[in-house]
Amino acid sequence: MNNKRKGKLMNPVIFGTVAGVVFGTIDMGLMVPMDFPDKKTALLGAFCSRFAIGFLIPLVKMPIPVWVIGAVVGLLLSVPDAVITRAYVPILTTGLVGGLIIGWAAGRWAV
Repeated sequence: MNNKRKGKLMNPVIFGTVAGVVFGTIDMGLMVPMDFPDKKTALLGAFCSRFAIGFLIPLVKMPIPVWVIGAVVGLLLSVPDAVITRAYVPILTTGLVGGLIIGWAAGRWAV
């Protein structure tokens, strides 16, 4: 491995795919006990939204710390779901916290 930084282990696309699947699965797990008119659609929509957050964070390049990129991407991609459902606090908080964690991890382990 010819990296100048220690700890870089994974291609950003692979890291993003793994992070997206993990984040999407965690978010679905948080939603299982809740009641929805169409639970299957709600769970699938939540998974897709959170997968997109996890997938995109390691791929976005800006001249700011990666954890900030994570927070921004997490919030921006959570806003449409929050507006549609009117569940602003839980959706935006989950997007922000998940984005921060994935951003931090991407800064450490995504090439």
